[in-house]
Amino acid sequence: MKETLSLAVKTRAGLGKGACRKLRADGLVPGVYYDAKGINIPVLVDHLPLQKLYSKTLSAHVFDLLIDSDAGQETKPSLVWKIVHHPTKPRIIHVDFYGVDLTKEIEVHVPIEVVGKSKGQVKGGTLEIYRETIEIICLPLAIPDKIVIDITNIDINENIQIADVALPEGVKAVYENNYAVLGVITTVAETAVEGA
Repeated sequence: MKETLSLAVKTRAGLGKGACRKLRADGLVPGVYYDAKGINIPVLVDHLPLQKLYSKTLSAHVFDLLIDSDAGQETKPSLVWKIVHHPTKPRIIHVDFYGVDLTKEIEVHVPIEVVGKSKGQVKGGTLEIYRETIEIICLPLAIPDKIVIDITNIDINENIQIADVALPEGVKAVYENNYAVLGVITTVAETAVEGA
């Protein structure tokens, strides 16, 4: 079972570039919480806890967003929907949180993890990964941290198509056309030798 993570944020009154610049100078990150019902709440969050949470969740892990306001604290199941990084410094400068309904399916991108060594690699082929993430649809609490793909039986010039990827129960891949996620190809040096 996944660990339940949480992040405390506060509502913010100051909007606009000047107010956001001041927040960033104080080590805070401006952001917005929104959901499918049209609720938009401007928030601010400490940079370090946000960075730690994002390194664990990326955009594919539901966590509890604890929103402090004058009316008290609300807990909203959320995803980190969008992160904006500073162009030259290792800092997050803006964040969007998306509130999810735990009873409705949602589409997210989940990273893949390749395991094993393919038959094609043993014969001298090169593993080529065409997609680092796969778009899936499932209930928010069923979102896997990653999709594991075993490549042991893949030979040279063979691919694993999205339709062939084994997904956890309740998780479906989102695609219109079946596409290659990864494959084992002949190396350029081997092709040149064969053509000579």
